[in-house]
Amino acid sequence: MRRVLTLAKNLPLPDFRPLQQRAEVSLQRLNAMLPVRYSFLIACCLGVLLALFSLVGFGIGFLALLLFGGLVAVGLHDLRQTRSAVLRNYPVIGHLRFLLEFIRPEIRQYFIESDSEAAPFSRAQRSLVYRRAKGAQDNQPFGTQLDVTRQGYEWINHSMQPSKLTSHDFRVWVGGSPEAASLSRLPCTQPYAASVFNISAMSFGALSANAILALNSGAKRGGFAHDTGEGSISAHHRTHGGDLIWEIGSGYFGCRNDDGSFNPERFEANARDPQVKMIELKLSQGAKPGHGGILPGSKVTWEIAAARGVPPGVDCVSPAGHSAFSTPVEMLEFIGRLRTLSGGKPTGFKFCLGHPWEWFAIVKAMLATGITPDFIVVDGAEGGTGAAPVEFSDHVGAPLQEGLGLVHNTLIGVGLRDRIKLGCAGKVISAFDIARMMALGADWANAGRGFMFALGCIQAQSCHTGKCPTGVTTQDPLRQQALVVPDKAERVWMFHQSTLEALKELVQAAGLQHPNDLTAHHIVRRLTDTEVRLLAHLLMNITPGALLADDISALPTVFKQYWPMASADRFAASSALAAA
Repeated sequence: MRRVLTLAKNLPLPDFRPLQQRAEVSLQRLNAMLPVRYSFLIACCLGVLLALFSLVGFGIGFLALLLFGGLVAVGLHDLRQTRSAVLRNYPVIGHLRFLLEFIRPEIRQYFIESDSEAAPFSRAQRSLVYRRAKGAQDNQPFGTQLDVTRQGYEWINHSMQPSKLTSHDFRVWVGGSPEAASLSRLPCTQPYAASVFNISAMSFGALSANAILALNSGAKRGGFAHDTGEGSISAHHRTHGGDLIWEIGSGYFGCRNDDGSFNPERFEANARDPQVKMIELKLSQGAKPGHGGILPGSKVTWEIAAARGVPPGVDCVSPAGHSAFSTPVEMLEFIGRLRTLSGGKPTGFKFCLGHPWEWFAIVKAMLATGITPDFIVVDGAEGGTGAAPVEFSDHVGAPLQEGLGLVHNTLIGVGLRDRIKLGCAGKVISAFDIARMMALGADWANAGRGFMFALGCIQAQSCHTGKCPTGVTTQDPLRQQALVVPDKAERVWMFHQSTLEALKELVQAAGLQHPNDLTAHHIVRRLTDTEVRLLAHLLMNITPGALLADDISALPTVFKQYWPMASADRFAASSALAAA
């Protein structure tokens, strides 16, 4: 045996390389004639033959014949079409790529993303809204899931002597108050006690009829305001009688002439409705500041047309800018006119901060005319209930913190902050979000997507397609039937109540009496592993009346550079800016 093994070791190994090379050449020739990537189509063809044989020989296989025949037809179409190179090279099976790409957001949302990963809202944020809207337990066991050592982490400093509040129904008077009348020329005579948490601007047309009904019903029950959005007041806004903030955009929907210009008679008829509590002139929105919009005629239904005052079936255009005014002074006079026509209701404007000198020009117009808006809503660029071009969503407009900070400090600098209330909007979900914005200068906060989550939105991000899976952002009558109005109205109310209850607990923990008592001295931000600062020491802060002084050289750069270049007579900066 040992001798046999020795002889076997000494035998030369057979050379299989020529055989392997011939096999590779044969496979290459076969692949050239019938590419391997067509193998699934070939298998379908064989399936057709087998099914046909089975049907002829044994009388069975008709369904298989239909299945494989259909797949073969798809494959032949893929080979002949010219739009997709993938399908031409991978007939039939190439459709898997598009299927997987189509369901990728859902796969990522349900199985891959972490609880704290925001895109644009994290699972933790969405779950918080869902729990509060359903009245479920929202306490969190086992401590925070946030990394408290990361840069940018923030918290509220608490007091060793917490306060005790009897109610979470926090209010702020807009347009003066019963005890103190508005000091503006053409003043407000019907001040409104607004909740510190309200529904942000979302139009009927962007939202479904059932969504509008549920939001307004919830607002009615909770005593908070529902912003109509630019699409004006629809029959669905009026059904339940909840408080409305009527938003007037550049299209003047609900108060326009046939040529798209402003119609004062139509405005007055709507504005004097007791359900309308405030008038909001929209200059821009955070989702797409400086960008107009168009609702295709195919989407302009009879209901939408009736609300907006436009012909049904015709493209509905929202210009990028207003036609009723062209200068800051004209804008303030227009606001005064709206206030008078409405019967003295609080009137203000909403905008996302862009060029600082344009905002400064508006403030100078307030000083020149004596007309001040009753409120200003600062929309952050992180806002996003409206679909927008990617470049506008990602790179146009100031984020809420910067926009709110500049507006708040400018009004302090000219001595008008006490006369003008500030609202804000931009990814507001939790009570801490509200508290933080109020600490930075806001008097109240609005939420759009937060209330959409309360309605059942799952962040499918198909709002612009008309195929919303939960019926929130669609005009499809069958899809929106999934949104049951009484149930969702209850959730809207419960989300609002639960969030304000949580806000009350934060205010009590800080030892305060009202959210408006919060300041930037109460919020702390981590800068590094070993350094933290109060927001009051990190953000801009100027003294009352500082912008009215002759010397502003000690003020932050944005004021030193742009305030002198702003004029009440024009939005454009002075020529000195262009030269600089």
